[in-house]
Amino acid sequence: MSETNKATVRAFYEAINDRRFDALAQHCHPDFVFYHQVDTPHPGVEGFRASEEKNFAAYDDWQMPLIDMIAEGDQVAAYLIFEGIHARDWAGIPASGRKLRFSLFMKLRLKDGLIIEKRAHFDRADIRAQLTD
Repeated sequence: MSETNKATVRAFYEAINDRRFDALAQHCHPDFVFYHQVDTPHPGVEGFRASEEKNFAAYDDWQMPLIDMIAEGDQVAAYLIFEGIHARDWAGIPASGRKLRFSLFMKLRLKDGLIIEKRAHFDRADIRAQLTD
C-alpha cells in the first residue's frame, strides 16, 4: 500500500511540475481537502488547482522537484524544494526579479488510492524576506 500511495503522490507532483494542472483531479479523491498552513481547510481539487496556478504564475522558470518521500499506511510525507524567478506580483509583493528558493513539507493522506487530504508546511516569512530584503 505504501509504495502504491507513493506512486500516486509522485504522479501528482509530476503533473504540477509539468504544468498539467488539469490532470490533478485524476489523482485526488472527490472529497479532497487542502490545508494551507495548519488548520485552514480549502475543500475541492478545483480550488486547490486555482490557488496553485495563481501562485506559480508569479514565477518564471519555476520548478518544484520532489526530493524525498516517506510512506506509512494511508499517509505520505513529501519533501520538495521550490525555485523560481519572482517575475510578477505575489501576495502583494511587486515583482523583484529575484531568485526564490525554499523548502516545503507536505503531509498527504490517501483513500481508495487517491489523495483525500494535503497539508502544506513552509516558511512564509522566509519567502517574504527573500523577495523584499
